Amino acid sequence: MRSSLVLEASVRVLYPSILVLSVYFLFVGHNSPGGGFVGGLAAGAGIALRYVVGGTAAVDRVIPVRPWLVLGGGLALSVGTAMVPLVLGHTLLEHALFEVDVPVLHHVKATSALPFDIGVYLIVLGLVLMIFEAFGEEPEHLRGRVEAPRPPARAALDEYQPIRRADQGDGG
Repeated sequence: MRSSLVLEASVRVLYPSILVLSVYFLFVGHNSPGGGFVGGLAAGAGIALRYVVGGTAAVDRVIPVRPWLVLGGGLALSVGTAMVPLVLGHTLLEHALFEVDVPVLHHVKATSALPFDIGVYLIVLGLVLMIFEAFGEEPEHLRGRVEAPRPPARAALDEYQPIRRADQGDGG
């Protein structure tokens, strides 16, 4: 598969930037617009660029884990985060605030909504990866082959003529 040198160079620059933006959306989401869904979509857009340049092989090199494992892990994390408050005697999806002093980052605040958002991020990313897996690649022996054009049908029934003849071949 040949692709444009300009496109390849652009993706090399844009891909890491898009992933950083997706992680930013993920972490900012519980305080501002964004979150796991928007972050997952941004990461999916970056992976789509990789797919355009290198096909499924490029996507597999970037994320070697099977897509259904990413999706399942995200679903388990989101459901687990939603259910933990029930086990502790609170309501479903109730969140708590955690504050900690980290030497380099100083005072860090996080809510329990963050693991839920990470799960949603992984679900969206897994769905995008499953879509690209479903696209697949053309086998090597079929690349470059083009089907010969057929003449247009004169009437609507002419379009279905070969099918009708095949059905009537043995009985008529």
